[in-house]
Amino acid sequence: MQDDTYIPRRLDDPWKIGFWDIDVAAPTILGLFVGYLSGSGLAFALCVLAGFLASRWVARVKADRHPAFALHCLYWHLPTNPLSAMTATPPSHIRRMVG
Repeated sequence: MQDDTYIPRRLDDPWKIGFWDIDVAAPTILGLFVGYLSGSGLAFALCVLAGFLASRWVARVKADRHPAFALHCLYWHLPTNPLSAMTATPPSHIRRMVG
């Protein structure tokens, strides 16, 4: 049995698009999509620029923090709905816990 078996070292890495994490690449992709829908070259350029700048901002905010920092921010700052509600944690609008 001389077969080399590949053993992954990092199972919990976040999803990536190229070299970017998915949460950093999403504003640029959204800017490309909205710019394409605009139908104007100038609006396309402005949307792509806005998406790229938003991606840079997200990358700077997320730097040196937990890999799931973006998910934590979404949990605390967006309203809950049945799809994103967690059963083991209190609702995000309850900021003060006793106990």
